[in-house]
Amino acid sequence: MTVKVIVTDMDGTFLNDAKQYSRERFLAQFQQLQQRGIEFVVASGNQYYQLISFFPEIRDRISFVAENGALVYQHGQELFHGELTRHESQVVIGELLKDPQLNFVACGLESAYVSDKAPEAFVHLMSKHYHRLKPIADYQQIDDKIFKFSLNLPDSEIPQLIDALHVSLDGIMKPVTSGFGFVDLIIPGLHKANGISRLLKNWQLSPQECVGIGDSGNDAEMLKLVKYSFAMANAADSIKAIARYQTDDNNHDGALNVIQAVLDNASPFDA
Repeated sequence: MTVKVIVTDMDGTFLNDAKQYSRERFLAQFQQLQQRGIEFVVASGNQYYQLISFFPEIRDRISFVAENGALVYQHGQELFHGELTRHESQVVIGELLKDPQLNFVACGLESAYVSDKAPEAFVHLMSKHYHRLKPIADYQQIDDKIFKFSLNLPDSEIPQLIDALHVSLDGIMKPVTSGFGFVDLIIPGLHKANGISRLLKNWQLSPQECVGIGDSGNDAEMLKLVKYSFAMANAADSIKAIARYQTDDNNHDGALNVIQAVLDNASPFDA
């Protein structure tokens, strides 16, 4: 079956460790994708406003599954956004505020929000992932549609936190890891695969016609969904176990090499 959609994660996948990619090479590939009617989709835990900054020339010709699936844009138009009820967001905020050492960002449709008392280093880190980031005095006073929370903490503390949040927020939010010390709380079921499925339905396409490329825990559902699932060489072992194929690491154009294989009808796309 012919490939009709290529979906890629960003951090640790499409982007190298310097948060860059081979722009000239990709834009040349993108022209060929367009000529063949192949859709290009970015699926990331990051904010839509941050993601479009990487593709200024073509942002309205590609699609985005942002915020780990809570926000979906097709060719510059919003297709879907998730939303916690006011009560649910209050419950989550109350739970997170129980630990005074825990810093987090509340992610909404209009902006992301961070405490005006958060450490400067945390705010600086999060501003790289959330280009719209507003300091606020009280999380409970946010007037926005909230659909995700993002935390960053030492890797050694993540398993214990995830275990605790699985229990305290059961049924409201699900914790997922995205590498580099990040933990996202997502609305159950609103993962990357859900967002991709919305696009596929709109395009009347099948997961059998789809390529997915990822490296972290939040890519698991996406890689299980698509026929051509690729793990980066730098991917977590759990992701390598899920993916059918593997590509080079993110510092050696692994994602672009998969796109090239599609364009060249090379293995595994030569069947």
